[in-house]
Amino acid sequence: MTAYLVLDFSINDLRGFLPYVEAIPAFIEKHGGRYIVRGAEPTVMEGDWAPERLVILEFPARENAEAFLNDPDAQSLFSLRHRTTNSRLVLVEGCD
Repeated sequence: MTAYLVLDFSINDLRGFLPYVEAIPAFIEKHGGRYIVRGAEPTVMEGDWAPERLVILEFPARENAEAFLNDPDAQSLFSLRHRTTNSRLVLVEGCD
């Protein structure tokens, strides 16, 4: 079943964040993922959720998304994102 990672984030240090932006696509592709939404500025239509930027990644299955998140070679990039942004990440399965 298709799985999605939804990242809601705000950037605190753009210069420090740029290496993540440059390097992470290779890890997404390595695990069969692709961008559905890439750094978009959303328009809130209802409720009190106030995301600044969104990224939505699609993976063939939950296992692919989890493998991406647990990839030992990507951990330093995730740490970089944590240092340079405020982020919230959820994993959700689609309805194939």
